[in-house]
Amino acid sequence: MPDIGPAEIVIILLVIVLLFGGAKLPKLARSLGSAKGEFEKGLKEGEKASKELDVKPVEAISVEAPPVSSDATPAADAVIPPTTPAQTSATPEPSA
Repeated sequence: MPDIGPAEIVIILLVIVLLFGGAKLPKLARSLGSAKGEFEKGLKEGEKASKELDVKPVEAISVEAPPVSSDATPAADAVIPPTTPAQTSATPEPSA
């Protein structure tokens, strides 16, 4: 990107004067200044709010597994008996 010299700045200022007119330039500058002030005020309030919260990170908690006895059968080796349609019936049987 080429450097902007004094001649380019003068041309840009002339275009701005032609677009907005001489009477509106002070209003435009005033509104830009107040917008900048509001932006900086918002930044300061955001920093102040984050300092007030002072949120600390949560520490990790280590969880130990319960000891496994040597005679226990691992769940992967467990055998699940097959079910029949009568066992999975959703309707209750009448009681006598």
